[in-house]
Amino acid sequence: MEWTHLTGGTEWLVDAIECDPERLRDMDTLLALGEMLVTALDLRVIGAPLLHRFDGPGGVTGLYLLSESHLAWHTYPEAGLCTINVYCCRPRPTLDWEALASGRLGARRVVVTMVRRGIEGAADAEHTDRRA
Repeated sequence: MEWTHLTGGTEWLVDAIECDPERLRDMDTLLALGEMLVTALDLRVIGAPLLHRFDGPGGVTGLYLLSESHLAWHTYPEAGLCTINVYCCRPRPTLDWEALASGRLGARRVVVTMVRRGIEGAADAEHTDRRA
């Protein structure tokens, strides 16, 4: 059977490790990160991004609804961790996640898993683990 429409896409699961805890609490830093990802990946945002900062030493959760799917992140300043998830149903340019996370968040290690989703390429995953 030949498919003539998009079926699936690519999902990136990014763990930015040993980040600067202050950057992981800073709404402006994280909003700039989201906007940079939207621009770099040529994503189409539906509505306004949603961000929530947790009380005290807690982190920030961010969500962008995209015509291509979604972009989300969760930060854990107490652990120096930012987890990023981007799912996109259109081909995207390659992104230097290590440079992005080290430059924007101060990450010293970045683990990236890229999963091809859907009918073709289902369960194909590419995994990298690099120190910044």
